[in-house]
Amino acid sequence: MVRSYISKRVASFGYAFNGIAAFVKSEAHAKIHVIATLVVIAAGCWYKITKVEWLFIILAIAVVFITEMLNTTVEKMMDHLSPDYHPNIKFIKDVAAGAVLIGAIAAAIIGAVIFIPYIFPNAINL
Repeated sequence: MVRSYISKRVASFGYAFNGIAAFVKSEAHAKIHVIATLVVIAAGCWYKITKVEWLFIILAIAVVFITEMLNTTVEKMMDHLSPDYHPNIKFIKDVAAGAVLIGAIAAAIIGAVIFIPYIFPNAINL
């Protein structure tokens, strides 16, 4: 019984990693997010940002990936359920895309607040 429970939990992690891999392989925006993530991580290492700054960066990265993955899921479901144009489907897809935009704008602001003082140390401190 315990072995069955553990094997099911291990399998569920496998499904989750498969989903992440499928998302990155199939979606152009996912590739852009991966590149941006690598650039931000490299910049964080280069400038030796603080632990608290890392926490904000990690949270911002997670928000962008989570919203993009949920947006992709919503779009795929809506396209499957209603292949033809429908105004309600458009609304649903637009709202999901808007969530991604909000997350991306927040991430950009977080990045600017953290990195501008490192890049331009003589500029006004944010």
